[in-house]
Amino acid sequence: MIHYHGTPIGGTRQDAARFLQGRHALVPFPRQDDMGIVAEVCQSFCFDNGAFTVWKKGGAVDVDGYHRWVDDWHRHPGFDWALIPDVIDGDELANDRLLEQWPTHLPGVPVWHMHESIERLEGLAKTWRTVAFGSSGQWASPGTKSWWKRINEAMAAVCDDRGRPKCRLHGLRMLDPAIFAHLPFSSADSTNAAVNGGSISRFGMYAPPTAGQRANVIADRIEAHNSSPIWLPEDQVEMAL
Repeated sequence: MIHYHGTPIGGTRQDAARFLQGRHALVPFPRQDDMGIVAEVCQSFCFDNGAFTVWKKGGAVDVDGYHRWVDDWHRHPGFDWALIPDVIDGDELANDRLLEQWPTHLPGVPVWHMHESIERLEGLAKTWRTVAFGSSGQWASPGTKSWWKRINEAMAAVCDDRGRPKCRLHGLRMLDPAIFAHLPFSSADSTNAAVNGGSISRFGMYAPPTAGQRANVIADRIEAHNSSPIWLPEDQVEMAL
């Protein structure tokens, strides 16, 4: 499993370089601050279109500008893929139109939003090599009881009778071992290390002295875990426990 850490990383540029060295990064279109460092020191990287920022703060994704940015970078040997522009709380028709606009020569990953139909997920899984799962609607908060019920419905549709996913799966904002260790994700992302590296209270009196060191501790703890090789239905997980 690939653990993508969201950028930009706080602290000095030296802190950012030390943190990103040898890791995998997700770079958001609205915040390209660390792009130069990412391109030089990361094992690989992917692009985020900025839909989450739009969802939280308003505005609109510059779709044409995003396409140009991806086109500029997709030949870099460390480039993996880019999330295709989406509207997080939009309807399926609007998101399908954005998929149709995606340049076919660019490695893109569509997002299935959890408030969308299972039928749309099944269609994406048949058409695309990788599909990203995005928490949305009444399931906007990963890890809640209702969220797990919904994700199990999705996994039942996108995995075969042996629990193997029919395409590669990516978890948006799901780089939490309590989540990805139970799901057959090929990759997941979060800004946990970047955001919480600045929090001394997270560590208490024995906190590492700098934000960069704290971010490294958080990332190392996350990367010590892997995703599940297969999906087990919820009732089987409960029986195993």
